[in-house]
Amino acid sequence: MSRPELVCPAGTPAALRTAVDAGADAVYCGFQNATNARNFPGLNFTPDEMAQGVAYAHDRGAKVLLAVNSFPTAGRFDLWRDAVDAGARLGVDAVIVADIGVAEYVAERHPDLRLHLSVQAAASSPEAIRYYVREFGVKRVVPPRILTVAEIRQIKSEIPCEIETFVFGNHGLMVEGRCCLTNYVTGLSTNMDGVCSPAAQVHYDKGPDGSVTTRLGDFTFDCFGPDEQAGYPTICKGRYTTPARDESYYAFEEPVSLNLAELLPQLIEAGVEAFKIEGRQRSRAYVRQVVSNFRAAIDQVLAGQEPHLDDLVALTEGQKQTVGAFGSKKWR
Repeated sequence: MSRPELVCPAGTPAALRTAVDAGADAVYCGFQNATNARNFPGLNFTPDEMAQGVAYAHDRGAKVLLAVNSFPTAGRFDLWRDAVDAGARLGVDAVIVADIGVAEYVAERHPDLRLHLSVQAAASSPEAIRYYVREFGVKRVVPPRILTVAEIRQIKSEIPCEIETFVFGNHGLMVEGRCCLTNYVTGLSTNMDGVCSPAAQVHYDKGPDGSVTTRLGDFTFDCFGPDEQAGYPTICKGRYTTPARDESYYAFEEPVSLNLAELLPQLIEAGVEAFKIEGRQRSRAYVRQVVSNFRAAIDQVLAGQEPHLDDLVALTEGQKQTVGAFGSKKWR
């Protein structure tokens, strides 16, 4: 078996150092603007911080992948161009892009800079992936989280580039790169502004009985009882009532996290070159625990042993985990 790369989240410089020290082969991070899909206050890197992060990672044999994975809107392309230029100047090992125009810019202006295709691009067929490879020299693709292991194996046999799959974190069942729900409610877009449920519009209202109601702007998304943990209000994971249904229910998706630890041997056998952990918004404690656990599990598989992870369910959304569509199209 070839050794897959463990790609880990770095929402802050401290998280980058934590991920590298915990065994990450590569970390992915973004600048403090709309060019990356986790554009939240208190997250991401200044150019100086990125330079320091690159030096820290490289000194310890790890790579830095720059996420420029949101979609430029008219009149704002310079922001994405400048992010790519800065990444190249600071020595990042690859740029992760979703937009076809940004991919073209990287290929034309920085032909020696490694190019990865983000999951936001939603390239899920060999034909689509081969197009990106042919036209822009893409070296790695992150396919949507809707494919089974068997489908990934088939795609891998038909494409001339690497595959990176998510193995832990947000399940991401909305069509990758196509979610307009937060834009409808807040006026800010996950895909174009890099922000889902902007923190400035999030509200938690506590009731006299200890219940907590969560709101995004003027819209209420959930009400948690005194014995429930209130989650971050995102539209796709809220509970709703309708005229035809008095009891509240998850209309889009139930809060649950992806955990593919048990599928690591099959994914390696299928030819997957990199495993990705989601969570740039999460704490250093989350990064340390998840990264170190998956580092050990991957090494165990390569040594011919059964992978073993500590119980990570406390770090999942809703304290629930699933292998999702990776195991079966009928997982729901």
